[in-house]
Amino acid sequence: MISCLVPIYQSECAPKWIRGTLVSAYNWFITIGFLVAAIVNNETKDIDSHACYRIPIGIQLILAVILAFGMFFLPESPRYLVMKGDFGRAQQAQAKLNWSAVNNENLDTDIEEIIAKAELTSKYSSGTYADCFKMGPQKNLFRTLVGIFLQAWQQLTGINFIMYYGTSFLHSSGIQQPFLITIVIFLINVCMTIPGMLFMDKLGRRKILITGAAGMLACQYIIAIIGTIVDQSSEVFQKTLIAFVCIYIAFFASTWGPAAWVVTGELYPLAIRAKCVSLSTASNWLWNFALGYATPYMVDPDKGNMGSNVFFLWGSMCIGCLLFAIFCIWETKGLSLEQIDDLVSNSSPMSSAKVNDALKASQINHDRSHTVKYQSITTENDKSLQ
Repeated sequence: MISCLVPIYQSECAPKWIRGTLVSAYNWFITIGFLVAAIVNNETKDIDSHACYRIPIGIQLILAVILAFGMFFLPESPRYLVMKGDFGRAQQAQAKLNWSAVNNENLDTDIEEIIAKAELTSKYSSGTYADCFKMGPQKNLFRTLVGIFLQAWQQLTGINFIMYYGTSFLHSSGIQQPFLITIVIFLINVCMTIPGMLFMDKLGRRKILITGAAGMLACQYIIAIIGTIVDQSSEVFQKTLIAFVCIYIAFFASTWGPAAWVVTGELYPLAIRAKCVSLSTASNWLWNFALGYATPYMVDPDKGNMGSNVFFLWGSMCIGCLLFAIFCIWETKGLSLEQIDDLVSNSSPMSSAKVNDALKASQINHDRSHTVKYQSITTENDKSLQ
């Protein structure tokens, strides 16, 4: 539930110019959790008592309590309140999120835009799961499938093969101190998510996903090809494996790791946003389970025994990721959630960058004219008071 609701809440509350960065922070803290869990599990694995599992669970409980109590201090999403028809509370929530007065002129414009778009989308959607799969000008079906497949492709990059079975695979490849290498991998995952956060709203979603897919497939194929050329127990292969797994993790952490959650959190119309994100999140966990279940049968010596050849599989999946990013992902950076609806309705993914620029230029002109109008009204009022 949390993995579904957090990206929605962040997307609906964050300003459009840093929405990608803030939603990426969700993924960043997940990577920190991976790192902390690995360290705690390593330190407690040799304890010969119930404490070996109670300590890790207890640490999780502390963080869960902090999260639970912290939620009471969060404002409700303005867009959720608009959808429920509570415009007054929506205005107050928007003001709180922007550290602004309730009667601020810019806030009035934002709320009016949200209300207008909510009224328009309600004509096409009643908010049911069936609406997620409807054809029409809002492209609900295509958007729903994009989210579902985006989360599927994220899992098919092979990331959880490294995260779940990295230590055992490194050990079976003859690498000394495989757990230490795994800790380094988790640390790279944490550190390299930061550039992805910082550049998400500068480079844009499409460029980041395309670059990440290209980088990952190169790393996967290099490992696989070297593994077929030289003995997998040789020092050359072991160094290649460590180096390019680390580079692969750097590419994933700065691109597909955060970007998949950013896109799925902002892609859908208000009326069906929660339901579409729930479907895409379900896709993520379904593929997470399926790959976690199947991987041992592919790589264990007494089963599939694929060895480094498994990287041919992950590399081929990354080709699919690359093509998917090119042909199916709209460029949404710098747009409000309401503008994203206009973008999707009036462009294809490959033409979305130009339409994105046009929408932002139109918004700038609108803001300028609105400011001039407001200033002229204020000046006239001042003169009348004199």
